[in-house]
Amino acid sequence: MSFLAIDIGNTRLKWAVYAQGAEPGTAPLQHGAVFLENIDRLADEDWQHLPPPARILGSNVAGDAVRRRVEEQMEQWDLTPRWVVPDLEAAGVRNGYDHPTRLGADRWVAVIGAHAHARRRGFTGPVLTVMVGTAVTVDALSSDGQFLGGLILPGHGIMLRALEGGTAGLRVPTGEVRDFPTNTSDALTTGGTFAITGAIERMHRLLTQREGRPPLLLMTGGAGWKVAPALDAPHELIEGLIFDGLLALNAARG
Repeated sequence: MSFLAIDIGNTRLKWAVYAQGAEPGTAPLQHGAVFLENIDRLADEDWQHLPPPARILGSNVAGDAVRRRVEEQMEQWDLTPRWVVPDLEAAGVRNGYDHPTRLGADRWVAVIGAHAHARRRGFTGPVLTVMVGTAVTVDALSSDGQFLGGLILPGHGIMLRALEGGTAGLRVPTGEVRDFPTNTSDALTTGGTFAITGAIERMHRLLTQREGRPPLLLMTGGAGWKVAPALDAPHELIEGLIFDGLLALNAARG
């Protein structure tokens, strides 16, 4: 009996297979990723020899059309998947968003995954969840499991494309992060990195002030490794935090 977890982001679909009942932090039995333009080949390629799962739970931020294309690739299993819709409470986390169902499914699931990580290691303080991908999200969780809200800002790629589109002749190679950049490539890369890390560090300070103790800062996402070295706050890189949230939700369902 297996559990298939699916994370559909803005750029890629990531999937992982776990033993039924696996807890957050468990290594997957199988996993993979495809760009969204290639998801119509999943049934014939990545999932062709995958044993039929007993349950499927997914997070999707790419819209209904993409979701339907993914569901078509599951028809071989004759199993209806469940898709996460943020609720008032789930897996020990309470949703403090003004309109709970309008919170992005990926943010909700990642916060639940971060909460599960904190509890597994016996940490009872606040948690700051950071996802660095096409977009960047920085979400705060109180010590008692209340999702307080968070930030959304553009990722590196969106920032650079915006500058290229709005500034004549600004097309330069990717540079390095420097304290005092002396060329345009480094200035662009450093500017984007500092914008992201500055937002994270400010939320870290605000959450520390609110809760009276520093939060556990967990960072995930495909571009997290680019940002982490420039972040002046204690943190951990966690691969697959959304999968951990899906595992926590699956376990809570029983």
